[in-house]
Amino acid sequence: MSLQAGLDALKQGRPQEAVQILQNFCNYGATPDSKDYLQAQMILVKAYYRAGNIKKASALCQQLANSNNSQLRSWAKQTLSSLSNAQMSQESTSEVGTSTASSNAQTSQESTSEVGTSTASTATTPEPPSKVVQKGARAAQTGVKLALAGFAGSLSLASGVTLSLLFGMILVLALAVIFILESPNPIAGLFTAVVFTLVFNIVAFFLSPWLMDLSQRWLYQTRWVSLSEVESQSPEAAKVIQYVCAEKQLKQPRLGIIDDQNPTAFTYGSLPNSARLVVSQGLFTYLDDEEIATVYAHELGHIVHWDFAVMTVASTLVQITYLIYITARRLGRSGSEKARDAAQSAALIAYGFYLVGTYLLLYLSRTREYFADHFAAETTGNPNALSRALVKIAYGIVEEGQRAKEPSRLVEGTRALGIYDPKAAASSGTAYRVAAQPEQVGRVFLWDLFNPWGWWMELNSTHPLTGKRVRALSTYAEQLGLPTEFDMGRIVGESKSLNKPKLYRNFATDLLLFIAIPIGLVAGLLLGLTFINILPTAPIAFAVIGLGIAICLRTLVMYPNFKQAQASDILTLMSDPYASPLRGQPVKLQGELIGRGDAGYAFGSDLKFQDATGMIFLRYASRFGSLGNFLFGMGKVKNLLGSQGETTGWFRRGIAPWVDMTQFTSSSGTKVNSYHRFWSFIFGSGAMVVGLLLLTVV
Repeated sequence: MSLQAGLDALKQGRPQEAVQILQNFCNYGATPDSKDYLQAQMILVKAYYRAGNIKKASALCQQLANSNNSQLRSWAKQTLSSLSNAQMSQESTSEVGTSTASSNAQTSQESTSEVGTSTASTATTPEPPSKVVQKGARAAQTGVKLALAGFAGSLSLASGVTLSLLFGMILVLALAVIFILESPNPIAGLFTAVVFTLVFNIVAFFLSPWLMDLSQRWLYQTRWVSLSEVESQSPEAAKVIQYVCAEKQLKQPRLGIIDDQNPTAFTYGSLPNSARLVVSQGLFTYLDDEEIATVYAHELGHIVHWDFAVMTVASTLVQITYLIYITARRLGRSGSEKARDAAQSAALIAYGFYLVGTYLLLYLSRTREYFADHFAAETTGNPNALSRALVKIAYGIVEEGQRAKEPSRLVEGTRALGIYDPKAAASSGTAYRVAAQPEQVGRVFLWDLFNPWGWWMELNSTHPLTGKRVRALSTYAEQLGLPTEFDMGRIVGESKSLNKPKLYRNFATDLLLFIAIPIGLVAGLLLGLTFINILPTAPIAFAVIGLGIAICLRTLVMYPNFKQAQASDILTLMSDPYASPLRGQPVKLQGELIGRGDAGYAFGSDLKFQDATGMIFLRYASRFGSLGNFLFGMGKVKNLLGSQGETTGWFRRGIAPWVDMTQFTSSSGTKVNSYHRFWSFIFGSGAMVVGLLLLTVV
């Protein structure tokens, strides 16, 4: 019996057979402590679990937790926690459902439980069994037309306005560059500008898919597969691909799989009939069949709507504005005074257009995600599965992040393309990891839905906040007469008990903090002008003093006294709808340092910290600035990884949550201090001293 045979049996829903095959393989077919043996042991844990024998799964996990392999020990400890919760749930219920290969037979009256996830055909580290979370139902038929959620916007309007404005910007800037070059014939200059703009964009448009193919293969070793391979791992996804292509008269997209356990999916191309649809192996590991199908439907929605084509053109236009800015800036360093002035003005305008174009592009990207979600809900009749898929993708990113020493280059590199923004994964992924009830997951969406900072942060994101996407999908479930996933109706109802004045008062305070430094500078300058007749240096002196006072006061509010930090846990912090990215909340956490926080940076100083409820990033700040951060990352971080202990710091919440660390104390007594306030107080105090000295100058 082979390891692959055991995997196949488990994937095909025959856990008892998988147990027998894997036991035989471990006993007779593999050398103890070999890579295949350890992999078989990990998969055997899952097979025991799927077969309903949680005690045996736990016992085997206990053995693996004592392994000499550090990665295996870490996996076993995480899995033991999951198995413990599952065993408690099993003891208190008469039936625990298991994931099915297809959920077509599920009706809106069923309330089956979800245990585990689909197995990858090849997986070096299977995920710990997921929580026992109630599944929402799906519609009895597909293709039902659904009214778009009111806050999703208009895709055609967003696309048309964005491309028109960007094209206009390019044309104006191209003309500006030509005029800077003192073209003797303005008409010829106009013609050249139009041709230049069109040719550049057309060439980029048609070449971009092949350039992306090369970069994907080089960076992520993408392999192109047939529909039959997709079908072997997700039968319903294959049916969705066939149905959409036949219904919309599309050529089947080129299908790719990246052998990476971080779950993600994305599409790109120039025309719908030359599209590429790529997913990672982690999608099959962490999601059930019906959930994988909704992800494929979402990506097919991008193809049907020509989203990748529009985004390719829009992205190219934005990049051209930046290229023109660079060109004009260089031209502004030479030539006649008139030409230099014109070039500098054009550079300033080009940079302004680049910033405006970037935000237009982000708005278009968020709008297309809403429409792709809507397409998936209509096509599959299963908006609840897509809601669950989004959260489980976040869960998978968190789980893989806990195993890796560095954040995944795949999820970072495909952030704008992927179905999910990995920066937002920590909150919902952590909630799903420990949740016993769907509303526990839903609570972390309160911040997305109702904190004013959520709207502000979303402006800089390629994706809508997860809470807003799940809420939109819930409206589609309601239109289909289905119970909503994660009890979003109850969560929205719970918002009525939120202190709305406090939310907006806190936001106003944060904005005041954001502009405190220029306010202090201007206030000091105005005060100094009233004394200018007495002391000529008063305006400058008072402006510098005002700057110093503003820096110190801002620092005190942003970093309150951490000695009053209250013990908490990561999930509780993420569920706080009043959390702010500026006003830090002093906290004390118990857990383990499990890795670095900087993607692809071997000397990163930021850290990943894990407690019993989830993972969060700790930001480190040396008193010696960037050089100190580099030396800390190069010398000390490696020895700290794996340390258990207590950290104190200030919790903050933006698109992603984090903690500005003040101190970490390991169980062995090692202490690491961080100095986020240090340089702020140095600069603030120094400015006040300089201002006072200026007042003494006669």
